[in-house]
Amino acid sequence: MVEERLLRRNLSLIQEVARESGAEIILAFKAFALWRTFPIFREYIGHTTASSPYEARLALEEFGSPAHTYSPAYTEQDFPTILRCSSHITFNSISQLERFRLMMDEYNRQHPDRRVSCGLRVNPEYSEIETALYNPCAPGSRFGVLADDLTAYSSVLQSPLTDFVEGFHCHNHCESSAEALQESLRHLEAKFGQWLPKLRWLNLGGGHLMTRKDYNVELLVRIIRDLRMRYPNLRVILEPGSAFAWQTGPLVSSVVDIVENHGTRTAILDVSFTCHMPDCLEMPYQPAVRGAVSLQETDYPDPATRPPHVYRLGGNSCLSGDYMGLWQFDHELQLGEQVIFEDMIHYTTVKTTMFNGIQHPSIVLRHLDGSDELLRRFTYDDYRSRMS
Repeated sequence: MVEERLLRRNLSLIQEVARESGAEIILAFKAFALWRTFPIFREYIGHTTASSPYEARLALEEFGSPAHTYSPAYTEQDFPTILRCSSHITFNSISQLERFRLMMDEYNRQHPDRRVSCGLRVNPEYSEIETALYNPCAPGSRFGVLADDLTAYSSVLQSPLTDFVEGFHCHNHCESSAEALQESLRHLEAKFGQWLPKLRWLNLGGGHLMTRKDYNVELLVRIIRDLRMRYPNLRVILEPGSAFAWQTGPLVSSVVDIVENHGTRTAILDVSFTCHMPDCLEMPYQPAVRGAVSLQETDYPDPATRPPHVYRLGGNSCLSGDYMGLWQFDHELQLGEQVIFEDMIHYTTVKTTMFNGIQHPSIVLRHLDGSDELLRRFTYDDYRSRMS
């Protein structure tokens, strides 16, 4: 369930940060792509960011403006669609840049009124992300060009790199703080500072969780203002995903069964961690459950020592690891009782699968007046069409 009141709260804050800092803040579809809510977004922001032809089409056809597009690799088959649906295209490597540069130049010659800006992703070799799965700057990363490699490439060019590369893209955050951005910029400028005065834009990627309660919004505004003062030529872009949909709505499940094995009680739900909340298993992290307290299993290795009303929560798929726990409730759970997972709108809605033919939860928008609008109910035909 997406709550419009909470969504607008986040959008208002993001709009204010953009106004105060002078940066453009755009929505990353990889975290949130519920296009039925785009009319609300369009009241606050003007653009989005895409990483595939489908996302780029969604930007143009449903959001109503061309995308800022980045992908680890483009193909000849997909690139014409990317060009048609994008205002900015960022390449991940020098080889990709070389491969598609002429095609982009030709497109811009033929469509001077829809010119696409060329960008290059750079890797500052610095990130404060602790979970390796989400660290794009770890040694051996496949993301972005290293400063030494860009220097070597620039040295053999017949004209300056910035004659055809108009912007840099740098993404090295994940639900990070303003302080982390401050330190990242120090590394970015140290390694790529020689090009920054001649670029037109700098995209600082996502992971700026400015709608989190403890986020230092004032520092973020000051960081961006100072950056723009140092480089008045730069249009600064941020493309968070989680920040837009952070704490905007829950996933509502129901208890289907309760089973016990060697003292561990598991409440089996009509949703699945692996199908509907994959980040909980990949990261992993424990989501907040309304009306329950999260416990550490390592603190209670012996089920006999656990407090009353403690349950492991299990998904309804046949994957053995489709569970999380432990949670303590203030009562015995009953069949049919709702179990509500908080903050389940960002990423979960775009990463779901139909493994095991598990039905997706319906998607509901709760409007400001308290009325509920059913945006989507999934059926057998959705599963069948995926398997065809």
